[in-house]
Amino acid sequence: MTRSEFDDIRAFLADPATHAGDLLRIARTLIDDLEQARVREAVLRTHYLRLLTAARTTMAADMVGAPDPLAFLTRELAERGQLPEDEDAVRQILSDARTAEALLAYMHDEQQQQPPVVRMRGMRLRRCVGAHRTLPR
Repeated sequence: MTRSEFDDIRAFLADPATHAGDLLRIARTLIDDLEQARVREAVLRTHYLRLLTAARTTMAADMVGAPDPLAFLTRELAERGQLPEDEDAVRQILSDARTAEALLAYMHDEQQQQPPVVRMRGMRLRRCVGAHRTLPR
Protein backbone atom coordinates (compact mmCIF):
# COMPACT_ATOMS: atom_id res chain seq x y z
CA MET A 1 0.00 0.00 0.00
CA THR A 2 1.37 3.38 -0.94
CA ARG A 3 1.81 6.37 1.36
CA SER A 4 -0.92 8.12 -0.63
CA GLU A 5 -3.37 5.32 0.16
CA PHE A 6 -2.55 5.57 3.87
CA ASP A 7 -3.09 9.33 3.72
CA ASP A 8 -6.44 8.83 1.97
CA ILE A 9 -7.54 6.36 4.64
CA ARG A 10 -6.47 8.71 7.45
CA ALA A 11 -8.43 11.55 5.87
CA PHE A 12 -11.47 9.30 5.43
CA LEU A 13 -11.30 8.21 9.08
CA ALA A 14 -11.03 11.83 10.25
CA ASP A 15 -14.08 12.88 8.21
CA PRO A 16 -17.07 13.26 10.56
CA ALA A 17 -19.41 12.12 7.77
CA THR A 18 -17.84 8.65 7.76
CA HIS A 19 -20.28 5.95 8.92
CA ALA A 20 -19.50 2.88 11.02
CA GLY A 21 -20.33 0.55 8.13
CA ASP A 22 -17.75 2.31 5.97
CA LEU A 23 -15.15 1.85 8.70
CA LEU A 24 -15.96 -1.84 8.94
CA ARG A 25 -15.50 -2.25 5.15
CA ILE A 26 -12.15 -0.47 5.32
CA ALA A 27 -11.04 -2.66 8.24
CA ARG A 28 -11.94 -5.83 6.34
CA THR A 29 -10.12 -4.63 3.23
CA LEU A 30 -7.02 -3.74 5.23
CA ILE A 31 -7.04 -7.14 6.97
CA ASP A 32 -7.26 -8.85 3.57
CA ASP A 33 -4.39 -6.71 2.25
CA LEU A 34 -2.31 -7.50 5.33
CA GLU A 35 -2.89 -11.23 4.94
CA GLN A 36 -1.91 -11.14 1.26
CA ALA A 37 1.26 -9.20 2.13
CA ARG A 38 2.09 -11.75 4.84
CA VAL A 39 1.71 -14.65 2.40
CA ARG A 40 3.85 -12.87 -0.24
CA GLU A 41 6.52 -12.20 2.38
CA ALA A 42 6.52 -15.86 3.48
CA VAL A 43 6.91 -17.04 -0.13
CA LEU A 44 9.73 -14.56 -0.81
CA ARG A 45 11.46 -15.55 2.43
CA THR A 46 11.29 -19.21 1.45
CA HIS A 47 12.75 -18.50 -2.00
CA TYR A 48 15.51 -16.38 -0.45
CA LEU A 49 16.41 -19.02 2.13
CA ARG A 50 16.51 -21.77 -0.50
CA LEU A 51 18.78 -19.66 -2.70
CA LEU A 52 21.00 -18.72 0.24
CA THR A 53 21.27 -22.36 1.30
CA ALA A 54 22.18 -23.39 -2.27
CA ALA A 55 24.82 -20.64 -2.48
CA ARG A 56 26.36 -21.59 0.88
CA THR A 57 26.33 -25.28 -0.03
CA THR A 58 27.99 -24.45 -3.35
CA MET A 59 30.76 -22.56 -1.56
CA ALA A 60 31.24 -25.37 0.98
CA ALA A 61 31.39 -27.97 -1.80
CA ASP A 62 33.99 -25.86 -3.63
CA MET A 63 36.09 -25.54 -0.46
CA VAL A 64 36.24 -29.31 0.02
CA GLY A 65 37.01 -29.92 -3.66
CA ALA A 66 33.72 -31.58 -4.64
CA PRO A 67 33.67 -32.63 -8.32
CA ASP A 68 30.65 -30.43 -9.22
CA PRO A 69 30.25 -27.72 -6.58
CA LEU A 70 27.81 -25.71 -8.71
CA ALA A 71 25.28 -28.57 -8.75
CA PHE A 72 23.36 -27.22 -5.75
CA LEU A 73 23.04 -23.71 -7.11
CA THR A 74 22.34 -24.93 -10.64
CA ARG A 75 19.48 -27.14 -9.41
CA GLU A 76 17.92 -24.31 -7.36
CA LEU A 77 18.12 -21.83 -10.26
CA ALA A 78 16.76 -24.42 -12.71
CA GLU A 79 13.75 -25.08 -10.47
CA ARG A 80 12.93 -21.35 -10.62
CA GLY A 81 13.57 -21.09 -14.38
CA GLN A 82 16.45 -18.68 -13.73
CA LEU A 83 19.29 -20.39 -15.58
CA PRO A 84 20.59 -18.47 -18.61
CA GLU A 85 19.25 -20.07 -21.76
CA ASP A 86 21.83 -18.93 -24.31
CA GLU A 87 24.93 -16.83 -24.84
CA ASP A 88 22.91 -13.62 -25.20
CA ALA A 89 21.26 -14.22 -21.83
CA VAL A 90 24.67 -14.84 -20.26
CA ARG A 91 26.00 -11.55 -21.64
CA GLN A 92 22.91 -9.68 -20.46
CA ILE A 93 23.13 -11.15 -16.94
CA LEU A 94 26.82 -10.27 -16.64
CA SER A 95 26.17 -6.77 -17.98
CA ASP A 96 23.32 -6.27 -15.51
CA ALA A 97 25.54 -7.47 -12.65
CA ARG A 98 28.35 -5.06 -13.60
CA THR A 99 25.86 -2.20 -13.89
CA ALA A 100 24.29 -3.02 -10.52
CA GLU A 101 27.72 -3.23 -8.92
CA ALA A 102 28.70 0.17 -10.35
CA LEU A 103 25.40 1.74 -9.21
CA LEU A 104 25.80 0.37 -5.70
CA ALA A 105 29.36 1.66 -5.51
CA TYR A 106 28.20 5.09 -6.73
CA MET A 107 25.36 5.18 -4.20
CA HIS A 108 27.73 4.20 -1.41
CA ASP A 109 30.16 6.95 -2.42
CA GLU A 110 27.32 9.50 -2.58
CA GLN A 111 26.11 8.51 0.89
CA GLN A 112 29.60 8.97 2.29
CA GLN A 113 29.91 12.47 0.78
CA GLN A 114 26.48 13.92 1.59
CA PRO A 115 25.44 15.14 5.03
CA PRO A 116 22.36 13.41 6.49
CA VAL A 117 18.99 14.80 5.43
CA VAL A 118 17.12 16.63 8.19
CA ARG A 119 13.39 16.12 7.87
CA MET A 120 11.05 18.90 8.81
CA ARG A 121 8.11 18.12 11.06
CA GLY A 122 4.76 19.51 10.15
CA MET A 123 2.31 19.19 7.31
CA ARG A 124 3.25 16.51 4.82
CA LEU A 125 2.83 17.02 1.11
CA ARG A 126 0.62 14.43 -0.55
CA ARG A 127 2.15 12.30 -3.22
CA CYS A 128 0.01 11.11 -6.07
CA VAL A 129 1.79 8.01 -7.33
CA GLY A 130 0.70 4.53 -8.27
CA ALA A 131 -2.72 2.98 -8.22
CA HIS A 132 -4.96 3.94 -5.36
CA ARG A 133 -7.95 2.55 -3.61
CA THR A 134 -11.17 4.53 -3.82
CA LEU A 135 -13.02 5.03 -0.59
CA PRO A 136 -16.80 5.11 -0.26
CA ARG A 137 -18.31 8.59 0.09
